[in-house]
Amino acid sequence: MRTVAFPASLTADLADHLDTYAEPGRTGMLFTGARGGQLRRNNFRRLWLQALATTGLGDVHFHDLRHTGNTLAATGGATTRELMQRMGHSSVRAALIYQHLVNGRDQAIAAHVDEQITKVRPAESDEASGT
Repeated sequence: MRTVAFPASLTADLADHLDTYAEPGRTGMLFTGARGGQLRRNNFRRLWLQALATTGLGDVHFHDLRHTGNTLAATGGATTRELMQRMGHSSVRAALIYQHLVNGRDQAIAAHVDEQITKVRPAESDEASGT
């Protein structure tokens, strides 16, 4: 078991889910079957397809949720080690998948480096006046 922080904007949705669907208590299951039992591979797909139909999400695989969350974490600057911790993986292989998917980070990295240089470089007016 591991603890993973989640976005604050999801707090109300998570609280609603816990109140409506989850078993009570700290050790209660978050997702249960129609009769309150443990979800199994053979009944999960049917429930997942019902949820997709209800929400109109279309062809979304359950693992896509994990993939999206980790890709967003990578775009937020999560390191390989941080991604590994969030995913519960002991090797870098999976974490690198999410980091390679992040496009446009090169410009953000360059902008950050530029910001650091600008902080320590004397202002041009100071250089011109010899101060």
